[in-house]
Amino acid sequence: LNEQLFPGDSTKKVNEDQLLAGLLGTLKNEKLAIDKAEAGPFVENKIKEAQESHLREQYKDSIAAGDAFMADNAKREGVVTLPSGLQYEIVKEGSGAVPTDTDQVKVHYHGTLINGTVFDSSVDRGEPAVFGVTQVIPGWTEALKLMPVGSKWKLYIPYNLAYGAQERQAIKPFSNLIFDVELIDIEKK
Repeated sequence: LNEQLFPGDSTKKVNEDQLLAGLLGTLKNEKLAIDKAEAGPFVENKIKEAQESHLREQYKDSIAAGDAFMADNAKREGVVTLPSGLQYEIVKEGSGAVPTDTDQVKVHYHGTLINGTVFDSSVDRGEPAVFGVTQVIPGWTEALKLMPVGSKWKLYIPYNLAYGAQERQAIKPFSNLIFDVELIDIEKK
């Protein structure tokens, strides 16, 4: 349990007395500190928080590099920074409709890490992708709902609007992402 809660940190330990008291109290049907229905989600949340905290420490240099990149990028002419932290620049302004949450979109995209490593590209595959506006990372959803059809934008997505602490193949936890996105069409669901 210590390894699950505090992976790689042998200095942190679960309070065994509290754990044992909780287990015995459950077996004896005693009144617990929290409701049984809340216990599972509470413990899961605590485990997730501990794991994310450990990952933040492990990837602190990457987080700092991403933050510095976004700060420098925000100073560039033509880069728009939204309150969420999402940044974009308009490469080509479209004149079509703007997608909503209920739409599906057809797009071409090219995704890289801030160091230029390509992790995914419909352009390289030679075939546009189709997906729901809300079925993608939050940074994409936010940008798509601002883009008219026919637009080409470059998105600079902070990790909290991308995959956060999750690892996705070539994308390490807390990675900021860059996408070249062309919104080709809107397809109603």
